[in-house]
Amino acid sequence: MSTQRQTDARHTGKHIGYVRVSSVDQNDARQLDGVELDKTFTDKASGKDTQRAQLQAMLDYVREGDHLFVHSMDRLSRSLKDLQDVVEALTAKGVSVTFTKERLTFARNDSDPMSMLMLQLLGAIGQFERSLIKERQREGIAIAKARGVYKGRKPVLDADAAKTLREMAARGVPKVDIAQALGISRASVYEYLKA
Repeated sequence: MSTQRQTDARHTGKHIGYVRVSSVDQNDARQLDGVELDKTFTDKASGKDTQRAQLQAMLDYVREGDHLFVHSMDRLSRSLKDLQDVVEALTAKGVSVTFTKERLTFARNDSDPMSMLMLQLLGAIGQFERSLIKERQREGIAIAKARGVYKGRKPVLDADAAKTLREMAARGVPKVDIAQALGISRASVYEYLKA
């Protein structure tokens, strides 16, 4: 992952990294490779979820004068509104934000309207691309179903584990504890309980 940066006496703020991967098995090693950082926060969660634990921890941790590095805009947020809100909250706090892939930096005293336009345009393009991907995915699934070749997602749990999940829920074990015990997401727990 990123190298730790040696703090020097002239530097007032810290270099902070925020990394997000969509799933536990995705590799986060190359997102901020080569960027020297004092601290890195890593979420293994969907960008749709704005209540990401490490995102919240990073937002609480950063201070005026710090510089946040994120690989790309879609790693920080999946929606344009959320992206703008997070960047504006950080810059209002005196934290500079750099998106390394897009080579854009935003800061509190950045009165350059072109920077904000670029943030909005690139964020909107990213959101549009994700919508197209989802649409093509739905079309592909519909075609596969029509041909009778769509199998759907493989179950995360086998029959015994699914039974254990239901028994734990019946005993009143919190969903978060069930998810941790079985090594699945809380959303998967709810899916199994609905089935």
